Amino acid sequence: MTAVRAVRWGELEPWAALRHELWPDQPLDELTEEAVAFFEGREPRLAAVIVAAAPDGALAGFAELSLRAYAEGCTSTPVGFLEGWYVRPEWRGRGVGRALVAGAERWARDAGCREFASDTRYDNTPAAAAHRALGFDEVEALRCFRKSLAPGA
Repeated sequence: MTAVRAVRWGELEPWAALRHELWPDQPLDELTEEAVAFFEGREPRLAAVIVAAAPDGALAGFAELSLRAYAEGCTSTPVGFLEGWYVRPEWRGRGVGRALVAGAERWARDAGCREFASDTRYDNTPAAAAHRALGFDEVEALRCFRKSLAPGA
């Protein structure tokens, strides 16, 4: 079994590596810099990061958390939000993801939240199923758009 706890400075590189496994399209150096910024208090999007540590100390997964003023389908504020959630493939199916989400929910309750929210890509069927298995209700499906306002765009 794994122990769920706050991430530690000494776990910067393993946590960044896990982040890269979750978001492989993002450069590892950028994901690492965001992790450094979190530890230094310069990352305003993340309020907390918890990890699941295996008995040998290796990281089996993580959950990145924030407090949002609003989340789709929620009626209270602030809302605890699961910004990133990942479990290494060899640890899946052993309750690690469930333990991370339970720890995240405790963190959100302690922060005064009455609701906890998350999202995933529209086409990420496995993540949607994992959320439902942990008691999340699917409240909306949306498509997001952007348009550059750079000169000449």
